[in-house]
Amino acid sequence: MKDITIRPATVDDAESILEIYAYYVLNTAISFEYTVPTLDEFKYRIRKTLEKYPYYAALIDNKIVGYAYASPFGEREAYKYSVELSIYIDKDYKRKGIGSLLYDTLEQKLKTNGITNVYALVATQEKEDKYLNIDSEKFHKSLGFKQIGKCSKCGYKFNRWYDVIYTEKVIKEQ
Repeated sequence: MKDITIRPATVDDAESILEIYAYYVLNTAISFEYTVPTLDEFKYRIRKTLEKYPYYAALIDNKIVGYAYASPFGEREAYKYSVELSIYIDKDYKRKGIGSLLYDTLEQKLKTNGITNVYALVATQEKEDKYLNIDSEKFHKSLGFKQIGKCSKCGYKFNRWYDVIYTEKVIKEQ
């Protein structure tokens, strides 16, 4: 495996990052969006995230092959020590350690910013199908995330219902 570089993402990365995300929107139930955002919308999302939270890109040979970022866990001020994490890896680069490196980098930065808890919402269902497997559940569990809740049949995509599990990881003791 070639070397993986993790660096802060910028708005200039939007096209490459959107290319990765588009696959998940169009072909999986990992993202609950139905349509791929426009490039302008995606640039706005990145810019908005970077105003307050870290956003990282993973590169191999100067090609972006994955990304991860933090976003608000809740809107009220008391939630300011907790964030929600999102991660997407290029479909051709899965299971190469990219996700673990991205999350580790993100968690280290969040700790220095005073964040104590990180959350990830993971789409799931009882039986895997062509749109969703349990890889994301297993990935988060392998990194120390614990399931703390489940919303049943809360997402509808590809003419079927999907559940969402809430996972949590304490990254810094209060």
